[in-house]
Amino acid sequence: MYKDTFITLGKIFFAAATSAECPGLETHVNALKEISQNYHNYNGWFTEKFVKMQLLSLATMLNENDLTRFEEVYSKGVVSDKTVKIIAAGNIPLVCFHDIFCVLFSGKKCVVKFSQKDRLLPFAVMEILKALNPELKDRFIEEKDERIAFDAIIATGSNNSSRYFDYYFSKYPHIIRRNRNSVAVFSGKETEEDLKNIGKDIFAYYGLGCRSVSKIFVPQNYDFQDFFKHIVEFSDVINNPKYADNYDYNKAVYLMSGAKLLDNNFLLLKEDLSLSSPIGVLFYERYDDIEKLSEKLVLLSNEIQCVVSKSEIKGIKTESFGAAQNPSIFDFADGVDTMNFLKSII
Repeated sequence: MYKDTFITLGKIFFAAATSAECPGLETHVNALKEISQNYHNYNGWFTEKFVKMQLLSLATMLNENDLTRFEEVYSKGVVSDKTVKIIAAGNIPLVCFHDIFCVLFSGKKCVVKFSQKDRLLPFAVMEILKALNPELKDRFIEEKDERIAFDAIIATGSNNSSRYFDYYFSKYPHIIRRNRNSVAVFSGKETEEDLKNIGKDIFAYYGLGCRSVSKIFVPQNYDFQDFFKHIVEFSDVINNPKYADNYDYNKAVYLMSGAKLLDNNFLLLKEDLSLSSPIGVLFYERYDDIEKLSEKLVLLSNEIQCVVSKSEIKGIKTESFGAAQNPSIFDFADGVDTMNFLKSII
């Protein structure tokens, strides 16, 4: 449902991100532009650059061809009185958008508990959608202090908060998401363009997204010289005080513990078996055999959001270098088909 509404929203997102003309919709475009320019005052991680990056990514997602295909695959939603509650994360701007889209597109009512880290932008999008389509006025609601009854829930949070969600919402049909990280697999034959593109996957949103690459797997004798050379263009991340504080703190902790680090003054590389690296740090792990690595990644698939690689990873869907932060409308978080879940709520 509401395909035309979302097509129009995509045009608004594109204009807000690129300053393209959007006749008749300037009020909505300007509202998003103003938030983009000032959102860092609300959340220091949400700089104008990365808010616009997200708007452009979502504009690309909401293209007419993909929305038409999406409608063909999942059929037009039927207006339903069933209400789905979304408990939104706030790690990157508008991270809750795809869930909101799916609920509304399926014909269900959508009630959202916005994260306090990311409320202004999704609230503005909610108001724009209602202005574009008055039918959504009573079907897209923000939950504030008063609890609103619901029939199913989609909740996203940390591993700790997910235990709370499991306890309180287990009696409802649910999707509960936990921490996930993304990784990249290097073959050692990456081009200059590949290495520049992987910088987008690592540094977009300062590494806060579940699709941000937090670890790379490299061949045994891999030389990081070219890698460091080609990610220099992302050095401006260190100008964000919050990122710089994390970088400095983690560097001090690692050095005091005697850890061996590779350092280019805005990113620390540390050899580590873990998938989840702190802000300002990229873990790496060496491998001998791509087939054995493939088996390992399959075993870790419940902890991994996406894998970036030019190599074939048996049993794993991979993303191209630089594409991790631009999922399509068919890319469901954690590999769980949200639309099929919503179809089951009758």
